[in-house]
Amino acid sequence: MAFRLENRVQPYAWGSHTAIARLQGRSTPSSAPEAELWMGAHPLAPSVLPDGERLDAFVRRDPGHALGAQVQARFGDRLPFLLKVLAAETPLSLQAHPSEARAQEGFAREEAARIPRDAPHRNYKDPHHKPELLVALEPFAALCGFRAIPELLALFTTIGVPEVVAPLAARPDADGLAATFRAVVADPRHVPAVLAGCARHDGGPFAPGLRWAERIAALYPGDPGIVVSLLLEVLELAPGQGVFLPAGNLHAYLSGVGIEIMASSDNVLRGGLTPKHVDVPELLATLDFAAPRTRPLSPPDARETVWDTRAGAREFLLSRVHVTPDTPFATAVTGPEILLCTEGEARIRSGGPGATEPIRTVALPRGAAAFVPDSDGDYVLEGEASVFRARVPLDDALS
Repeated sequence: MAFRLENRVQPYAWGSHTAIARLQGRSTPSSAPEAELWMGAHPLAPSVLPDGERLDAFVRRDPGHALGAQVQARFGDRLPFLLKVLAAETPLSLQAHPSEARAQEGFAREEAARIPRDAPHRNYKDPHHKPELLVALEPFAALCGFRAIPELLALFTTIGVPEVVAPLAARPDADGLAATFRAVVADPRHVPAVLAGCARHDGGPFAPGLRWAERIAALYPGDPGIVVSLLLEVLELAPGQGVFLPAGNLHAYLSGVGIEIMASSDNVLRGGLTPKHVDVPELLATLDFAAPRTRPLSPPDARETVWDTRAGAREFLLSRVHVTPDTPFATAVTGPEILLCTEGEARIRSGGPGATEPIRTVALPRGAAAFVPDSDGDYVLEGEASVFRARVPLDDALS
């Protein structure tokens, strides 16, 4: 049977006072910023079942029932993905996530050094990688991945500070880009000249990046991340567009509301725009300076819209399902799922003839989420609603 979830809101300072409250139908804004609504079994903020049991404990108690044999064999006794609503009022930190091999090595190294897992200077809280996908619910802005080299050289020439990218001009390749980043990220001396250049120019095609650099400078005066932000692509996502961030992609979400899904991990290497720990050498070892440019994902408008990231993330698959009273959505369950209603109101109907449980219906109003264990076998979504569906990409996950 499906279970309605009680989910925890993370009150990070960059969050919105209104976005998550609006999604959940609360009539008054929150008194504190609400940055992320977590849906999953991550031990830092696990969802809770109607009987009060934490979802992570439920999964560990009966992983065969909750996860199914295939997911348990691949990932052990844990739910491998974490679903979130992310509401950014102000920019997040510049950050990247490690590959699986680097996460395992870094976690083992810090465990051997007996660094407490909650220590502020610890980089690796677990041995897992953290690829992630964000789909915009409202217009969403982000910095994602490095600009093309000719564009970078042209941008800094346009604002009158070509010396900032001198290593890249001398060697216009991934090594030159790495050398430029290394010189910029740990040295704030270029910040005043770069900001003066931003103020002098409307920027033409570079205008979005220049304006964001100025906004970031007002929040983090003197931070070298102001200059780093200009090295990165500015992506402006329309509702329904997504962006996939693999290991080694330097990024910072800037503003907007979206649905985010990721491998269930807490490993973040930060590069600035934060009071938290910044480990430049470890970040440099993590970044992929030869990665292709980051592009928005715009899947076709179909009954079940799928943002298929199986090539880069074996832990999760995200789709959005539209149902109407005349067109319910029936599907077989192939592993654990989390369903989140973002528009209208849906019902999850499971059980009945051929199932081990009697017919059971779970209401899913706007802003509510439910967990569907593997043992459910199949279910039907009914109502008038848009529902995000998070699951593990098993071989038949798109059938």
